Amino acid sequence: MIYLASQSPRRQELLQQIGVNYIVIPAAIDESPYTDELGDAYVLRMAKEKAEAGWQILHAEKKSIISSTENSPCVLAADTSVIVDGGILGKPKDESDAKAMLMRLSNRTHQVITAVALKNRRQMETRLSVSNVTFRALTDTDVQAYIRSGEPLDKAGAYAIQGLGAIFVQHLAGSYSGVMGLPLTETAELLQLMDVPTGLSSWRKQLERADE
Repeated sequence: MIYLASQSPRRQELLQQIGVNYIVIPAAIDESPYTDELGDAYVLRMAKEKAEAGWQILHAEKKSIISSTENSPCVLAADTSVIVDGGILGKPKDESDAKAMLMRLSNRTHQVITAVALKNRRQMETRLSVSNVTFRALTDTDVQAYIRSGEPLDKAGAYAIQGLGAIFVQHLAGSYSGVMGLPLTETAELLQLMDVPTGLSSWRKQLERADE
């Protein structure tokens, strides 16, 4: 089991998909980018700060357990940003901001960068996923209807590839789960590194026993 420093339903669904048990813990941090901060540096910093914030909360609540357990609990965090023209698109402030973001993404390719951080008592490890997403040309009606659905208002870049926003995606080169918010290949690598079981772990053990 791990502790997930994220309230995102998408990240929770993706962990369930690969058979990872988790408990959600809060990780409120200042998510303002630094001046001229690049997208990959920003998401890596955010993921690490969220993991650290989650760890500090966990440590305060379960200090005796953490200090006495050899295999200390792990805290997983992630951060996703949409990058276009070198700028970071976070979550829109309002409907007007969402419309501006979507029109910037129309009929062109942008990057979606997701960083994942996994922390235990001894170490913090990170991975980075970069995907290129191409939107078809969007009409004003497309954008207005999508905004009315409410879906883009709490999403980085003002769209959700796993929802109605998929209608706009013409091409994806990279990680679908990474665009959703938690790249599963990179996440599984981190979990394996810190001996956290996934849904494949029991099957691996069966194969190992069969080879003995």
